[in-house]
Amino acid sequence: MGCAAAAPTLVCVKRVKQDEAEEWDETMPLPGDIIEGFAEKDGDDDDDDDASFVAVKGRSELSSQLGKMVQKVETIWVKVRRGDRTHKLRVRVVADKSYILHKKYTIRAARDDRHIAVLGDLTLEKCTTLQEMSRRIVNVAFRGFNRKEVKYDWKRKVDTYLPDQASTVVASILFMPFQGEYYIEATISRCMAWFSAAVSSGVPLVFVNIQTEQIVISEKTNQNGKEISRGGKQQNTSTSVELVQGIRLWFLPGVEQVLLEMIPEPGETRFGLDIKRTDEGFICVGEVTKGSAADRAGLQQLLDEANLTKHLLVISRLEGKSVMPSTVGSAGFIHCCDHDEIKDALASAIEGLDIIQLHIMARPNQTRPETPQAIAPETLRPPKPPL
Repeated sequence: MGCAAAAPTLVCVKRVKQDEAEEWDETMPLPGDIIEGFAEKDGDDDDDDDASFVAVKGRSELSSQLGKMVQKVETIWVKVRRGDRTHKLRVRVVADKSYILHKKYTIRAARDDRHIAVLGDLTLEKCTTLQEMSRRIVNVAFRGFNRKEVKYDWKRKVDTYLPDQASTVVASILFMPFQGEYYIEATISRCMAWFSAAVSSGVPLVFVNIQTEQIVISEKTNQNGKEISRGGKQQNTSTSVELVQGIRLWFLPGVEQVLLEMIPEPGETRFGLDIKRTDEGFICVGEVTKGSAADRAGLQQLLDEANLTKHLLVISRLEGKSVMPSTVGSAGFIHCCDHDEIKDALASAIEGLDIIQLHIMARPNQTRPETPQAIAPETLRPPKPPL
């Protein structure tokens, strides 16, 4: 059995040789900075011409390129990524004195000779950890006060303020950019088109927010440039890594998620609900059998009300597990729950007369059946002051 493939790496600032951390600022190379490119231009011209930046592929190659520039210009510009943003920093090229036999080059802050970056090939996870450390240090330096850790009774708070722990209140879906697409606006447009289509079809979603999200895409190739399978040989292969910007859409699955229990009775062979999937990847109830476990749970009443208002009766969770779509890939396919698998889970449960719990997305002014728990954004608001 072959060894697992190593995680792809990025050129990153591992640490800096400036011990006075309180003197760090955001114009300097900081631990965790992912170096995406460099530009051989002097002075204070930090224009937005990304075409002048040469992409960085590895630490050794970057060191070699820096060595070619050290005698030509006094300063250069490097483009670094911190979180979901890129920054352009003016830096100086210096010799890395850690290497004696083979001369290597690195960068230091333009205005502080002590602030020298130690570069390395690190995984995205390690870069992110270092970035968080740098963010805390820089923020403390600006704020002037130290931070302390305080104990928090998470179990008691969750049990008190989120009694239905299978309902996370808020949900999200990640939209990947299409292949060859480099403008975030196109991804945002598809994201909002999906949301509008879902709401228009009758899914009671409530918009919360959208945000950019950094995604690492890696591809293994052999010497001929062809992609290889996971089971292929590892010799003479290379891994290309690309950082792309996705869009994460946050939404509420209805104004609340109502928990219902379908309790079968001896002799029943079905829970009595038929399900279907919408174009946008949501699972909804299409029909309820009269007198069935689903009917006794209140699904028929909710379905009748939904039909009157041209809404869909949408299931958000089954046995605590989300059945909502999670991702839209770079090929445009929606990654959603297989409704055939849901049918198999229901069929397996009815054989043992097991109780099935499901969450329903509630719309405004909807009847709430008698249910042990329901969690909604309204319940998370501060208490009203006494009159």
